[in-house]
Amino acid sequence: MVQAETSIVELPVPQDAPRSDGLRVAVAFGGGGARGLAHIHVIETLNELGIRPTAIAGSSIGAIMGAGMAAGMSGADIREHALMTVGNKTAVVSRLWGLRPQTVRDAVANGVRIGQFNLERILKAFLPADLPDHFSDLQIPMRVIATDYYGQNEVIVEEGALFPALAASSAIPAVFMPVRLYGRVMIDGGISNPVPYECLMNEADIVIGIDVVGAPEGDGTHIPNRMESIFGSGQLMMQTAISLKLRLQAPHIFLRPAVGRTGVMDFLKAREVLAMSAGVKDELKYALDGAIEAHQRA
Repeated sequence: MVQAETSIVELPVPQDAPRSDGLRVAVAFGGGGARGLAHIHVIETLNELGIRPTAIAGSSIGAIMGAGMAAGMSGADIREHALMTVGNKTAVVSRLWGLRPQTVRDAVANGVRIGQFNLERILKAFLPADLPDHFSDLQIPMRVIATDYYGQNEVIVEEGALFPALAASSAIPAVFMPVRLYGRVMIDGGISNPVPYECLMNEADIVIGIDVVGAPEGDGTHIPNRMESIFGSGQLMMQTAISLKLRLQAPHIFLRPAVGRTGVMDFLKAREVLAMSAGVKDELKYALDGAIEAHQRA
């Protein structure tokens, strides 16, 4: 089994943040499955500029990436861990094999369902072992977005156990089992809020939102198959929600990294996703310069 050697260290609050000019910066990492690996570029860029967010919010894969940053992992750490785990076929097979029920009795006792997977167990197997169990142990305040399936509303989780919240936020319908949280049935946070920047608007001078939802791609004539239709319609729904949110209130910086035709579960294409989305680093630096100048003029 391939092991990713990742350590979480205390990241000091920068005494001098030359690029942010002392302004508070907050980041909202959006949902999008494997496309969310593009968030690594944003984390690396903020590291390079010496900018430590005052607050982080995330939906789905954005919650997972945001939790890594909030725990003190650098972008380089997160990149290495991702490539050695979800981006490595041998590691994926090995870790999933380790999650299999040992007996039929275990399978029944654990409520295994055909075609669905317990995401909290998977996260425990794939995320860094040093990721803290509780929100209170994070170095940066973190808000995780989940969707109350029956309540039909967004839920913001910012205290208590971390892994159940991450699992609830990342529970893609038809792929992962819903998660019980606070006595409620929760599913993917991206359903109710694909890029949760609104909850940060009063927390910082500059709020960054990153959209990795993507959109169905093709020549306009291809008839999508059943799975393409399911995931593609989800993308259309989330992009409609994002468009409405942007008209009502946009963050100071809104970025859409190039993610191409990456599927929601195409984690084995990690290197490809990182390569095609690398341009977002320069976009972020340019946007930060503009946002800082706008604050200086105000």
